[in-house]
Amino acid sequence: MERAGYTRGAFYGNFDGKQQLILALLEQRTERELAEVQALSANAGSFEETIEHLRTWHRERDKNFASWLALRTELWLYGMRDPAVLSVLADRERRSREAMTQALTQGFAARSVTPPAPVELLALIVHALDDGLSIQRVLSAGESPAGGVMDVVDLLMRSWTALARAGTTEPTGPPAPESGTTP
Repeated sequence: MERAGYTRGAFYGNFDGKQQLILALLEQRTERELAEVQALSANAGSFEETIEHLRTWHRERDKNFASWLALRTELWLYGMRDPAVLSVLADRERRSREAMTQALTQGFAARSVTPPAPVELLALIVHALDDGLSIQRVLSAGESPAGGVMDVVDLLMRSWTALARAGTTEPTGPPAPESGTTP
């Protein structure tokens, strides 16, 4: 702050409290990451090249990953107690899923296949796996490779492509719960 010519009071005076500062920083990070990912995708000649670019991007991002995951977890907990914060966090997650939906759509188009399920559902699956893998990467740092989510995306795309090419006649929506079970 001081290097930028601001006193602490002047800097914090731009925000209605610590929460607003953190949310502003989160928004800035979200916008920067989305722009970086879009640039990586735009500069790739194929979906496979995009995956490789993103593997490298994830390895660089992982240098501060444990701290980022801790902050993100704190924000989730705070958001559960404050609907306004939860709304901001939900919007961030929605934008991330939209970016994943766009990437998967491009991947399926490059393979000339129709996705085996709605692309939004497939993006949600990837997003949820990324969240779970993030936790595992921090808990088992030596056992989880950086950029592991890109290995998962690659595996899922190959599997979903094979399923699409097999020409299944299954419905493309989410499966209905079996009778007598809870979803």
